[in-house]
Amino acid sequence: MRMRKITASVAAVLLAVGLAACTSPNDSLADQYKEGSNKGFVSGDGRVEEIPADQRGEPIVFDGVTVDGSRLSSDDYADEVLVVNFWYAACGPCRAEAPILEGVAGATAEAGASFLGVNIYDGSEQAASFEKTYGITYPSLLADEDAELKLAFASVTTVMAAPTTLVLDRQGRVAARFVGAVQSESILRTVIEDTIAEDS
Repeated sequence: MRMRKITASVAAVLLAVGLAACTSPNDSLADQYKEGSNKGFVSGDGRVEEIPADQRGEPIVFDGVTVDGSRLSSDDYADEVLVVNFWYAACGPCRAEAPILEGVAGATAEAGASFLGVNIYDGSEQAASFEKTYGITYPSLLADEDAELKLAFASVTTVMAAPTTLVLDRQGRVAARFVGAVQSESILRTVIEDTIAEDS
């Protein structure tokens, strides 16, 4: 019994250290993630879950305030394939995948895809700094103090788990889910292009 308590205590300390490291503004987190060391972050395993069209749920209806203070809603993306990425500035995997997301956003825009970030922790200043550093050109909504925005996505993903990326079809339903950092530009692009082609 005593050994179990000691083991549980050690595990709790290690978890706390890992979570604290994930919220540190240290740029080395992205490098650690790329090296596969699993230090300094808590994330999914990068798997991709594709959902057949006849098994998708209801459309996601959302509304929120962007980093620059404007408002965006699901209505602004009607009849478009929308990629929604959940992130925050101090997340190592989020930093590692940022160039991939921006690259695919540019490559698929003419085909009919849009990208939208959902920042789960930061205020506008910190989020804007991240966007500038990583050259992110698509908008992000601020979710930290927006319960309604979080609720809009709660049925399709663990909103507070970052990074997570959803691909919504033209009806606003989840067609695919990337759990953890997007690791392949080609895989994300293929999923997007396949989703666009569904209604072509």
